[in-house]
Amino acid sequence: MAAKVDWDADQYLRFEDERTRPSLDLIQRVRLEAPTQCIDLGCGPGNSTELVAARFPNAEVTGLDSSTDMLEKARKRLPKLAFVLANLDDWSADSRYDLIFANAVLQWLPDHAALFARLAAALKPGGVLAVQMPNNLSEPSHVAMAETAAEGPWAGRLARAAEAKALIGSFSDYRRWLADAGCSVDLWQTTYVHALNGPDAIVEWFKSTGLKPYLDPLPADERETFLARYRERIARAYPAEPDGKVLLRFPRLFIVATRAAI
Repeated sequence: MAAKVDWDADQYLRFEDERTRPSLDLIQRVRLEAPTQCIDLGCGPGNSTELVAARFPNAEVTGLDSSTDMLEKARKRLPKLAFVLANLDDWSADSRYDLIFANAVLQWLPDHAALFARLAAALKPGGVLAVQMPNNLSEPSHVAMAETAAEGPWAGRLARAAEAKALIGSFSDYRRWLADAGCSVDLWQTTYVHALNGPDAIVEWFKSTGLKPYLDPLPADERETFLARYRERIARAYPAEPDGKVLLRFPRLFIVATRAAI
C-alpha cells in the first residue's frame, strides 16, 4: 500500500476563488463586535484565515492544520499570523475563543454529536462557532467515486474509503446538539453551481479533497487507472453546456452557533 500523501496546497488552490466563496459567505454571518481571540481550524493554505483576520483586524488570529504543505503556504501568505501544526481529531483548546471558524474540515471527523459539543465548550460566553461543511455525498461526483472504487481491482483495499468523510447530520441534529451545549443556532444550506472547463476540471477539483481517500492507498499506476475510470463516469454525469462548460452542483451546510452569554 502506498504511503499516505500529504494535502497538496497547490492542487487545492487551483480553484481558490470557488473554494473561498463559502468562507466569505460564512464570515459575513458572524456577529461579533470586538473579538480578541479567533482560531481557524483546518486553515489550509490560509485563504479562509485571511478572511477572518480582515474581518477582525484587532483580534489575535491563529490558523491550525494537520498538513505541513498547507501551513507552509499559509505562513508565506500571512507572515504576521500564527499557524499551528496539529491533528484536529485529538486537538483540545488550551484557552477559550471568541470565534472558532471551521470551513470545510469537520466533515473529515467522526462523531459530530461529541465533536460539536467539544467545540462549543471551547467558546467564551457570547462566542461563535462558525462551520461550513460540504454536504455532497449523494451528488454524482461522489457517487462516481464509490462506484469506481467498488468495480476495480482495488475494491478490497478501498472498501472503506468512503468512510473517511463523516455522514452529515440533519438540520435537527446540529440544532439539538448545539442547543444542548448552550448555543443558539443559525443554520442553512446553499448549493453552489460552478461552471468548470469540462470533466477534467471536476476530476482536478476533487483530486485535492474528496478523491484523496481513494487515491492515497493506491500506487501511481493504479491511481491513473482509477482516475481514468472516474473521469468516464463524470463525463456521463455532467453533460457539456452549449459553451462547453460543465455545471458542478456543490451543496454546503452552514452553521453559526453562539454560546449563551453569562
